[in-house]
Formats: sequence, C-alpha cells, structure tokens
Amino acid sequence: MAGIEMRSSAFRDNDAMPDRLTQSGVDASPPLSWSGVPEGAAELVLLCEDADAGKAPLLHWLVTGIEPTTNAVGEGEVPSGGQEWPNAFGSVGYCGPRPPIGDDPHRYFFRLYALTEPMKLPVRPTSQDVHDAARTELASGVIVGTFAR
Repeated sequence: MAGIEMRSSAFRDNDAMPDRLTQSGVDASPPLSWSGVPEGAAELVLLCEDADAGKAPLLHWLVTGIEPTTNAVGEGEVPSGGQEWPNAFGSVGYCGPRPPIGDDPHRYFFRLYALTEPMKLPVRPTSQDVHDAARTELASGVIVGTFAR
C-alpha cells in the first residue's frame, strides 16, 4: 500500500503542538500539507484523534469529501470540498487538544486517507467508525503532534 507524506508548518512529527492549535489558545486547526496521493482516489478523508484519551481514540476532527487534487489546508480552514463532521465533544469541526492537567503529553494523530469510494458513516461517527469505513483505502499518511497541560 502506498504512503502519503504528511507535513505541518506549525510542528514536526512527534513534536509539541503550539498553544494556538489547542483549546488553551485560539483552537485553530493546524496547517497541513501532503504529497503522494495516488491516482484513482475518489475522495480524501482527514481525521484527528487523541490516541491517549482512554481505551479508544477520541475524535477531535473529521473532514470527508476532500477533493483528491487538494494537497494542503491552511490554519483554521477546511480542505477544499470537505465536509466537517461532529467530533467527540458534540460540536461540528475541529476541537483541539485539552488533555487533563498533569497527564503525560497526549499524541494527536492527523491521518489522511485516500479512498477509491466515498466514505459512508453514521450520523455521529467515532474514530473506530472512520477506520472501519476506510476499507477502500488506496493510501494513507499521518503526522503526530503532542500536547500536555
């Protein structure tokens, strides 16, 4: 399976995210760019999940329907053609990191899927729903940001 290379101008892979991208700051979604989307992709799907929130990853952001020719999204923006979904906190769109005070840094996985068919999801999807629905994956990529309070 091919790999998509993910980058952010705000943080490096496995480095701390700046406060402005968290609930401690302005809670803006990070600027992201990517390369390596293979031909044949019908849509891109972007999600952010906290892998350290408990037994199951916690969904912080989900965007489906991103145009396959899109290769970046600006800070605080929605990717071209994208539809934002409800997050685990009950709002639609990005909800940045806010781990409990004193926890070790949590890891926030920003994952991009290139799919051969549009993703079908329940009205209020979980991270697991998204991963399960990515059966038509051509390629994926990930960048991880960390945050602690």
